[in-house]
Amino acid sequence: AGDEGEEKYGLNWHGKKKARQIALTPSIGTLRPCPEESLDWDTTQNLFIEGDNLEVLKLLQKSYAGKVKMIYIDPPYNTGKEFIYPDKFQDNLNTYLRYTGQKDDDGFKLSSNTESSGRYHTNWLNMMYPRLKLARNLLSDNGVIFMSIDDNEQSRLREICDEIFGESNFLTKIIVQSNKRGQTYKEIAKCHEYIFVYYKSENSSLGELEKKSGSLPFEDEQGRYDLWELRNRNPKFGRHNRPNLFYPIYIEPDSLNAGGLANISLLQSEQFSVEVLPKNSAGADSCWRWGKEKLVSEGINTDTKVVFGKQRRDGGWNIYEKSRKSTTKAKSIWTDKNVISEQGTVEAGRIGMGGILDFPKPIELIKRCILLGSGHEDIIMDFFAGSGTTANAVMAQCVEDGLQRSCISVQLPEPTYEIKKDGKKIPKKNNINAYVKGFETIADIGKERIRRAVAKIKKENPEYQGDLGFKVLKLDTSNIRAWNPDQDNLEQTLLDHTEHLVEGRSEEDVLYELLLKRGVELAVPIEEKQIAGKTVYSIGYGVLFACLDTKITRHDVEPLAQGITGWHQELEPATDTQVVFRDSAFADDIAKTNMTAILEQNGIAHVRSL
Repeated sequence: AGDEGEEKYGLNWHGKKKARQIALTPSIGTLRPCPEESLDWDTTQNLFIEGDNLEVLKLLQKSYAGKVKMIYIDPPYNTGKEFIYPDKFQDNLNTYLRYTGQKDDDGFKLSSNTESSGRYHTNWLNMMYPRLKLARNLLSDNGVIFMSIDDNEQSRLREICDEIFGESNFLTKIIVQSNKRGQTYKEIAKCHEYIFVYYKSENSSLGELEKKSGSLPFEDEQGRYDLWELRNRNPKFGRHNRPNLFYPIYIEPDSLNAGGLANISLLQSEQFSVEVLPKNSAGADSCWRWGKEKLVSEGINTDTKVVFGKQRRDGGWNIYEKSRKSTTKAKSIWTDKNVISEQGTVEAGRIGMGGILDFPKPIELIKRCILLGSGHEDIIMDFFAGSGTTANAVMAQCVEDGLQRSCISVQLPEPTYEIKKDGKKIPKKNNINAYVKGFETIADIGKERIRRAVAKIKKENPEYQGDLGFKVLKLDTSNIRAWNPDQDNLEQTLLDHTEHLVEGRSEEDVLYELLLKRGVELAVPIEEKQIAGKTVYSIGYGVLFACLDTKITRHDVEPLAQGITGWHQELEPATDTQVVFRDSAFADDIAKTNMTAILEQNGIAHVRSL
């Protein structure tokens, strides 16, 4: 009986506790800027981050907590062909660096997660769980996540998402027809996949989709419309539980217009002589959708009346609302040709990447999710970015509806090749075309796909002025040296740490790490000024100032501090400002103390040194 009391309902697997710990362990890495691989570096709000998505999600926690409106991911389906990344609780960053060849490690190898591995589903769950836990933190309170999946792991995805997002926040499982012919090599020709949709909270909601042309069949002087019956057709509602919505409406039969519609009133008279009650086809009492007050204020007593009577063929009358609504709710089954998988391959061919991308998702599929899950100035994220379809879709949708959205794409630089024992690179079976055409990683494919998509958009929309760029950042070790004292030679360790920044790192590298540590978005503007002969940076309109010059004497302190203060007053940032200096730059402690004192006297209390 005691053992049974310990049992809990839910999905458990070997390594779940460790997966939770991994999500809570902070990253010791950083994201280094890579302007040379970027497009419109100085102005774009879009990010393409190259690195292990677990580490990247950790690094983004401060800067993007509660700021991402929509996430779309197409994670590994666990078919036995994809590798599952081996997260290490203690040292995941070094695992990543060894994987990408930035650190030597004899015998380090990634392998596919085959069913014969003995921990087939466990490995997949251990990979997904911490990433989804971290992703939830980034979603805004009204955010939504869309996740593509197939039958291999859909039941387990549902269970871990019920735990992470809450069962009450499960919205739906959309069925997507991905293959018209079906997978004919199986007993049942499977032709569908799924998209799971979860809300962040009860404050989340979905938008609607534009109705297809022809869905508003009627027209008057106000424009096109459809007729919606005013009677509530839901059998759950009627006179028995909605008595206030059961009342007579009177029709003026002599007022029929060219469209066959007649005026109505709530008052019976010689003019309004035909009584209509909300009854169903069997003659049972139903109810109206609108109460009397709404009917009077919105349906009758307006310049543009929207509620009318219309005679049926049997001589009876129905009451209708003129609906001019041009949008409709998304259905739970998507079968149109624009969402079929092969459409993604066709789209890749149109930008000269046919045969390079491995089953890319159709742009229209993700655009539909974007329409449902985001609006103007929202941030969209994809941390299994693959070939960059989501970034492509975000740009295409912004061109289409004129709204501004930004996209954060995260992709592991998974090699398209293997290294044999003799050191020779040979392409992987599924990446032969990509490797032959010069793409050594999946991340390289994604970046090039976005560049080509942008070129196509610009050619087809020469007047478009929206954001068609992306900043490339790459996961790496911190720019700030860790304190690892040598117990046998502590004096030398202390001498070595007079300079706290890693040799070979640029000022821009350090600035982006400061953004992450301060919790500032990575796309904020960075301005540069020369003050007292030193380069000073203002980040995010004065949220952060940084001077990383290597030498600050006592004579430099006064003019440098006054210059920073003046710039701060000019920008008037809404939040507390932090100023950062290189610790080793100050000539002595007096220079450092004076700098802090002058800045504090002028309202800048947060002064830090690296």
